[in-house]
Amino acid sequence: MNKILGYILSPIFYLFFGLALLIFHPIQWICHRWFGYEAHKKSVDYLNFFLQYCQIFLGSSLKFKNEQDLPVGVPKIFIANHQSMYDIPAFFWHLRKHHVKFISKIELTKGIPSISFNLKYGGGANIDRKDTKQAAVEIIKLGRRLKEHNWSAVIFPEGTRAKDGKLKPFKVGGIATLLKAAPNAMVIPVAIENSWKIVQYGPFPLSVGEQLRWTVLKPIDTMGKTPEEITREAEEAIHSVLKQPLLD
Repeated sequence: MNKILGYILSPIFYLFFGLALLIFHPIQWICHRWFGYEAHKKSVDYLNFFLQYCQIFLGSSLKFKNEQDLPVGVPKIFIANHQSMYDIPAFFWHLRKHHVKFISKIELTKGIPSISFNLKYGGGANIDRKDTKQAAVEIIKLGRRLKEHNWSAVIFPEGTRAKDGKLKPFKVGGIATLLKAAPNAMVIPVAIENSWKIVQYGPFPLSVGEQLRWTVLKPIDTMGKTPEEITREAEEAIHSVLKQPLLD
């Protein structure tokens, strides 16, 4: 029944999701070209408000739980598991006061309305996964921007999406590079649940009636800890929320 409903509701979801991308593309362009960073950022925030709530057309619910008293004006690194592209809009909207930026594949900077424009001009890092030197340089630049502007970065240290919801071992490289460039950044784990279920049948049909959850966890005390120790602690915190065994 879920799959049958998906065939019916997925076109409606994609229609409104696509419309949001098309409508906000020129809005972003105007804001960026004429009014600068702050106006552009607000246009991206509201784009992602609409993108995340397109889930209502699939009958899915969203809950972004953040009980942490995170200070504004301090650089932050949010470490999260990654399940699907639908993980991302909630970060932009619910953490908008922290100016979140993403590390993205450079291929995404072309051809996607709104998304490609923001990746080019929004201040994140666009990396070539086949060129480790280029990737490291871009992540260092992002870390410096975090430190300079008190922005935040969201990093998915699994390196790829967990299409079945099962966490993959976290890689320390990107986290270590960001911390080297912004050593005073707060590190906050975020656990994502059930986003993978939306695309469990592939891009079409999408699954319906899922309960999407994001939980911002207690910041990690980084004092005197290595990047490896920090990464491991974040991994353990996320595993505990998802109730999955920690892999060695």
